Amino acid sequence: MFFFTLVTYQRRRFLCDDPARVLLRQCLESCRDRHPFAVNAMVLLPDHMHVLLTLPDGDADFSTRLSVLKKSFTQRWLKLGGPEGTISASRRRNRRRGVWQRRFWEHTIRDDTDLNRHLDYIHYNPVKHGLASCPHAWPYSTFARWVERGSYEADWCCSCHARHVHVPSFDWADGMNIE
Repeated sequence: MFFFTLVTYQRRRFLCDDPARVLLRQCLESCRDRHPFAVNAMVLLPDHMHVLLTLPDGDADFSTRLSVLKKSFTQRWLKLGGPEGTISASRRRNRRRGVWQRRFWEHTIRDDTDLNRHLDYIHYNPVKHGLASCPHAWPYSTFARWVERGSYEADWCCSCHARHVHVPSFDWADGMNIE
């Protein structure tokens, strides 16, 4: 299982817009058809996304999957008239468009403790960025699915009704540039 962070070029804020969300879902499904994987958890924010993927046994080629996903999304996004950032001469020479940052953050999940830390990180991220007051209030995440499974209480880290919230420590993520 792997944790990834993908960031839009120049941190442009469009991923939560309806056309981008629909297209991203289509591109994920298309990529999964060609290169199997399971989406364990995910959160979509306006300028980046975090996702936990499980690849088939003996297959750790996440680079191909993310490349296919980003390329497919970029081509379809631009064809639909979606905006892109200003492209530098270097980026143009290397045939890179202004939709995604070139690289991505990757981390191999080591054990259950590591998995739980990353699940909390994913599901708390909209609150961290001031996009929602509580994890359950952000519609573009797998939090509800994990609540249904019984892995989270529905009011996990909920500050509704002026409740005091114990926020998990994300000190382990400091310096990792995973936003």
